[in-house]
Amino acid sequence: MRALQELDLDTLSRCVAVFTDIDDTLTTDGQLPAAAYAALERLAEARLQVVPITGRPAGWCDMIARLWPVAGIVGENGAFYFSYDRQARVMRQRFFATNEERRVNRERLNALREQILREVPGAGIASDQLYREADLAIDFCEDVKPLPPSDVDRILALFAEAGAIAKVSSIHVNGWFGDYDKLSMTRIFARDILGIDIDAMRDRVIFVGDSPNDGPMFGFFPNSCGVANVRAFPAGSFNPPAFVADAEGGEGFVEVAERILQAHSGSKRRKVAHG
Repeated sequence: MRALQELDLDTLSRCVAVFTDIDDTLTTDGQLPAAAYAALERLAEARLQVVPITGRPAGWCDMIARLWPVAGIVGENGAFYFSYDRQARVMRQRFFATNEERRVNRERLNALREQILREVPGAGIASDQLYREADLAIDFCEDVKPLPPSDVDRILALFAEAGAIAKVSSIHVNGWFGDYDKLSMTRIFARDILGIDIDAMRDRVIFVGDSPNDGPMFGFFPNSCGVANVRAFPAGSFNPPAFVADAEGGEGFVEVAERILQAHSGSKRRKVAHG
């Protein structure tokens, strides 16, 4: 990972979209700092497409799509996207799985939930589980006493043994049935809502994240950025970001946003100077 200052301004001046994780990327110690939210507003005002890409649940994502200065949101690690059309007052939704597939998958996840709680003492069910449509979130440090790495590994193994996909965030192990992740639904969202082919424009999108479940996004976008707490995860355990900020959490996101805004401001000044 290279220092954020090495991400050159000419590259950033061509950026058209900023995709970002939420937990421990926009937030710090579980709260959203005013400066991080203001950075989202400033990016949107600069006509950049701002899109959270998160493991958080559908209930949260509905609120974020409606109230935050964003073009939409990808939630539950790629299970769906929501985008609120403010003029038409319509919430546009797309799920990876059908209603029936989600019903069947929920039954399987419910059985897996009981097995994990039985075999990994101290693990909890995430407090936001009630608002989830497609996955099972196991809490290993948000509202429970932090579990040792061996217990987190055991949770991952139980998901795998059941044929589920599981990813570790900074607070949860999220598991689901279905061949999708953050990147696959982001690709669909960008095409449907933004009119962007991210395969052709990957160097014009900045992704900001903090943990292994952001690995597919880090690996895909050549100018991906991590906040400093990404360094806490073992090297080689996931695709790392290309660049890393000096600060952690929301302060790190502000660093990234400031550098993008600096590049766009400089680009505008050069255009004015040249008529």
